[in-house]
Order: sequence, then structure tokens, then C-alpha cells
Amino acid sequence: QVQLVESGGGLVQAGGSLRLSCAASGRTFGRLIMAWFRQAPGKERDFVSTIDWSGSSTYYQDSVKGRFTISRDNAKNTVYLQMNNLKPEDTAVYYCAARSSYYPSFEKSGYPYWGQGTQVTVSS
Repeated sequence: QVQLVESGGGLVQAGGSLRLSCAASGRTFGRLIMAWFRQAPGKERDFVSTIDWSGSSTYYQDSVKGRFTISRDNAKNTVYLQMNNLKPEDTAVYYCAARSSYYPSFEKSGYPYWGQGTQVTVSS
């Protein structure tokens, strides 16, 4: 089992920045593929970004490329999502997810472990 706890959400003006954190426990963090998803009100939970074990391979949804950066610190069992130049359309609950695999997944069905979510609200 893997337990995930997100933090760092909040209210920010358009153009501002936030850094989300996700602390993991329960399994060897360094062997987990980690990802961020988000869910806006009335919408599906969508892929945002994912990172491999070492942090050397990262993937992003097109709408966040160049603005968001995913990273991980295996010594701290933590994955981060640095979000810059935030837009109102980034408003959502952001979820951390994990999977034990060699390969990334861009689908929520590919992740068995989830955090409780953290709210990000971007005002215009």
C-alpha cells in the first residue's frame, strides 16, 4: 500500500505561482511512477504530468507545458508540481497519484494509489 498526502494548494491571482507537494509512504518511493491529475467542477479527472523513478523523464499535458514543472526528491519521498503563470482555467482539485511500474501512464485508471486532493483556485 501507498499513502499519499498533498499540500500547497490555495488561492492565487492569474499570473501567480504555487508549488504543490505530495509526500508518500508505505512503499519504496524510488520505485514508484508519480503523477499529478486535476479535476475541475463538473469535469473528468485529467492527466497533468508524470515523472519516472529517477526524475529524468517527465511528461506534461499540452496546456501546462512551459508553465508547470514536475520534480521529485527520493530522499524525502516527495514529488512536487511547480506551477507558474497560473490561469483561471487551471482552477481544480489537484491529485497526486502513484503506480508501481516501469512505464508511465497518462490515464487515471493506470494509477491504483491516490491522495485526497488539494484545491487550487486562480482568480482573474
